[in-house]
Amino acid sequence: MTSREIRKQFLDYFEGRQHKIVHSAPVIPFEDPTLLFTNAGMNQFKDVFLGTGTREYKRAADTQKCIRVSGKHNDLEEVGHDTYHHTFFEMLGNWSFGDYYKAEAIEWAWELLSKVWGLPKERLFVTVYRTDDEAFELWKTKTDIKPSHILRFDEKDNFWEMGDTGPCGPCSEIHINLTDDYDDPSLVNAGTAGCIEIWNLVFIQYNRDENGTLHDLPAKHVDTGMGFERLCAVLQGKSSNYDTDIFMPLIREVEKLSGFKYGSEEEKIPMRVIADHIRTLTFAITDGAVPSNDGRGYVLRRLLRRASRYGRKLNLKEPFLHKLVHILTETMGDVFPEIIHKKEFVERVIKSEEESFNRTLDRGIELFDEIIKGLKSSGGTVIPGADIFKLYDTYGFPVDLTNVMARELGYGVDEDGFNELMNEQKTRARESSKDKFSSVNINVNDISFDGIDDLPETEFTGYDDLRTPAHILSSKKQQDTEFIILDRTPFYVEAGGQIDDTGNILIADNSLEVIDLVKVNNRIAHVIKNENGVAIEKGLEAIADVDSGRRWDIMRNHSCTHFMHAALRKVLGTHVQQAGSYVGPERLRFDFSHFGKMTAEEIKEVEIIVNEQLRRNLPKIHHRNIPFEQAKKMGALMFFGDKYGDKVNVVQFGDFTMEFCGGTHVRNSSEIGLFKILSEASISSGVRRIEATTGLGVERYIESQMHKLHEQEEKYQELLEQKKKLEKEMAELKFKQKLDIIPKILAAPDKVNDVPVYKGVVPAENQDEMKSFGNEMQSRVKSGVVLLVGVVEEKASLICIVTDDLIKSGKLSAGKLVGDAAKMLGGGGGGRPNIATAGAKDVSKIDDMLSAFNGIVSKYLN
Repeated sequence: MTSREIRKQFLDYFEGRQHKIVHSAPVIPFEDPTLLFTNAGMNQFKDVFLGTGTREYKRAADTQKCIRVSGKHNDLEEVGHDTYHHTFFEMLGNWSFGDYYKAEAIEWAWELLSKVWGLPKERLFVTVYRTDDEAFELWKTKTDIKPSHILRFDEKDNFWEMGDTGPCGPCSEIHINLTDDYDDPSLVNAGTAGCIEIWNLVFIQYNRDENGTLHDLPAKHVDTGMGFERLCAVLQGKSSNYDTDIFMPLIREVEKLSGFKYGSEEEKIPMRVIADHIRTLTFAITDGAVPSNDGRGYVLRRLLRRASRYGRKLNLKEPFLHKLVHILTETMGDVFPEIIHKKEFVERVIKSEEESFNRTLDRGIELFDEIIKGLKSSGGTVIPGADIFKLYDTYGFPVDLTNVMARELGYGVDEDGFNELMNEQKTRARESSKDKFSSVNINVNDISFDGIDDLPETEFTGYDDLRTPAHILSSKKQQDTEFIILDRTPFYVEAGGQIDDTGNILIADNSLEVIDLVKVNNRIAHVIKNENGVAIEKGLEAIADVDSGRRWDIMRNHSCTHFMHAALRKVLGTHVQQAGSYVGPERLRFDFSHFGKMTAEEIKEVEIIVNEQLRRNLPKIHHRNIPFEQAKKMGALMFFGDKYGDKVNVVQFGDFTMEFCGGTHVRNSSEIGLFKILSEASISSGVRRIEATTGLGVERYIESQMHKLHEQEEKYQELLEQKKKLEKEMAELKFKQKLDIIPKILAAPDKVNDVPVYKGVVPAENQDEMKSFGNEMQSRVKSGVVLLVGVVEEKASLICIVTDDLIKSGKLSAGKLVGDAAKMLGGGGGGRPNIATAGAKDVSKIDDMLSAFNGIVSKYLN
């Protein structure tokens, strides 16, 4: 049977037993920040087992996309080296939510395996929890399994728990022995590839309390999971999951790209690693993750780099992983159509990451080879921690990759030394990161108030008020800085990217400037300027007054980060995740996960979406101090790795954005005004940074741009004037060089009846130059006739001059002479007696005309 047929038979079997066939949940569990990846079929039903959610059906079945990359379920370094471990796999599962229980689950599992699929019963073993007599008896009575093949195991293998507390229960695993000694029970749970688990039936019947005590659940559930890849290997008679039709299309494509054959172990292992990892990458990126430097993004980056590194063993040195995505869309797209829809996006992300890593890999390998060369010459067998650290810190070379490469060559690595250097670097970073009191030489960790734990926690009023009456609870002068703790304050302490408020504390007639804020044991300490030595005593009344204009600018920018985040996820994809921010009065800075530079069109689209939403006048709904589970149900945006308490704040603007946030915000979107992105750039691999502004900041930006435009216009006009001046000077200089022709014309005049006739062709480029040549000749010739000819715009241009002494004779006229000359060229013209111009089309007869001009002059003299 093909894998498609096997998957379909499983789903058809349970659909025929009134199970609802549900679609796989994404491998990125955005609604569960405790999980990196969806790692079991039950993840999407977790709320049902916890009693916080329900479904419209009591029975369900599906094939769930799963990723497991660490922990008890998987050792990444073994993936590809053995035949049955994977980072991505499908889990076939069926569930009962308070409906059927152990009897049906056991009977159906046995029927499907032994009768529908015909697995040899003599090779099947089942395990039960050591005290689960009910399951033990059901296997004996409801199936015809050999009784000696029913084995008991303890909690390690046969008791399932969701966590330290909560739903749990015994499980029953089904194993198949593929060895020649198929009746040997000692191979079960022995970790051998010859005897593997293929199906786990979990019976959720208890709830474990905080004391570890088990209590019966009012409704019992069934949760089963079967490894699809292992099942296919068994049914297709393959000794390796990788030899099934699930993986072979990928392996054949790797063969084609590399020129290597899937033959020896040396070639099989790299191909297995690549085939496994491209599946994980494709499905994870499709469902919203991207390679980055932390969380699930770092896992993907490690997998991609591990696959790239194994590609080098097949001489694949150029990006190649992205070329495998289409194989998955062809072989799995019918079951998971989302990978077809995101195909081009996934290919771009993977290719971009490959190109970046190839540069890192080349540099790192070069240094790694030098390190190994040094070890060989010195007889060393372990790569020092300092060298591992240099590879990681200077070249971005992953530590686990160094470990793999070292192991391949038979060398050890000094991980303890590396970890020590990493810790030292973190310590240096903490020490060099000057806290905000460095200007007054005070470290925030050194600030202490006597009896501070006896004081009530400061009530923050700044969500609703910017000016709050208060009482002084405590004050302290430390070095040159004074601190005041109030019972109530509207001053916001820097958190979540939003910077501190500034303003004043008014005591009687004195105004003390607040220059900084800090939290000390959940009490807000105001750092003040007290240059006049105002007496500050416990119990005094005070008014805490925030700089309202500055705070409003901050709130506009902070609220707009939420709008921009939502818009980025719409334009670029749901893989976009906030990676840091700064929210001040002048601008906002937003760091986010994304694999490549945003295009001008994408930036424009984000701006359009945000500004459209701002104009909708969306009201702010501030859900304060609500239960975390309630916030999840509302659909508030959350991310893996973020720390959430039992009570949280959620900020919502209409139907466009809803995020966990403890910051301060405008009352509605219209109060933000306009939004403008100022810049977009990379700050690290897989992380982009946008700087933007809102409201008054946009006005200032427009003013600055208009000022720059005005300056540029003035500069442009200056440049135009300079250009005209230079062009004039160049033309004059060029014309002076052209005037070299004049002395040659003057040097050899013809004589007609003793009248000098000066004639010649001049290199004029336009009529102005023709006129200038004429003026030049007119100023130099005292007595005589002048005829100059130039070719201007492919036409003949003529100018004739007759000196005054000859005009007086009444015989010669420049107008008549030039007219007759022009007629010979198919043109005409005339003018005053002393100077006249003409034009003609036929430039080919200029020489003939010049030769005949003496005759024209003679005609008029006679």
